[in-house]
Amino acid sequence: MPSKRETVLGAVKSLVAAALPGAEVKRNLAKPERIPPGGLVVIRDGDPGEPDVTLSPVSYLYTHRIPVEIAAFESATLTREQVVDEMLAAIGAAIIANRRLGGLVDWIEAEAPTSEDIETTGSQAGRFADFVIVATYATADPLN
Repeated sequence: MPSKRETVLGAVKSLVAAALPGAEVKRNLAKPERIPPGGLVVIRDGDPGEPDVTLSPVSYLYTHRIPVEIAAFESATLTREQVVDEMLAAIGAAIIANRRLGGLVDWIEAEAPTSEDIETTGSQAGRFADFVIVATYATADPLN
């Protein structure tokens, strides 16, 4: 049985993948070799941080910061900035529609993104954005 942390990370990946059906959504991808036509999203494990602990019963409350990276090229009708913006908006709408990940977490929200161009010699310029999804959840065991 996966730990609460792994279950939350899997649910975040599923949420993002459902919001961006044309994009490749990966977890902890070491070094992307290419950006697929529908865009690339990499979800990192992030840092659950130091928990708040309550007693009777023992509960560890985490505010888990989950980094998300997005990369995309322009499309036939949209600039690369517009493509990334639409991807961010779709993820934001999915988060708003499911703030509790089906009851798995107490709350999720996204922080504002930063973005910049991706330029590689001999290749079409792309756009990159990164942001953090903050998931707040409790577990009875910090290792589970």
